[in-house]
Amino acid sequence: MGNINKLMKQAQQMQGQMAKVQEELAQKEVEGQAGGGAVTVTMTGKMEITAVKINPEIVDPDDVDMLEDTLLAAIREAHRRASEMVEEEMGKVTGGMGMPPGMF
Repeated sequence: MGNINKLMKQAQQMQGQMAKVQEELAQKEVEGQAGGGAVTVTMTGKMEITAVKINPEIVDPDDVDMLEDTLLAAIREAHRRASEMVEEEMGKVTGGMGMPPGMF
């Protein structure tokens, strides 16, 4: 019975640590860029977009598709970088236990 209690206590500690890391990740930001830096998207560790910057030189009213594609590429890059940041920070808590993606 002692082993079960010990495991339960460790699980509770890990849960508390994970909650703290999630709070910290909400404050951290990463950037994703596309078009050689023409579009920059800033995203938090909670996958919330906080800023979008577009270089006015690439805004062409006759080629809105290009701007949309560049913006989408920057969002995807920001999301990828934010996901990597989350995995890295949570890995510190879980000790590389191999938690399934999206578990956090």
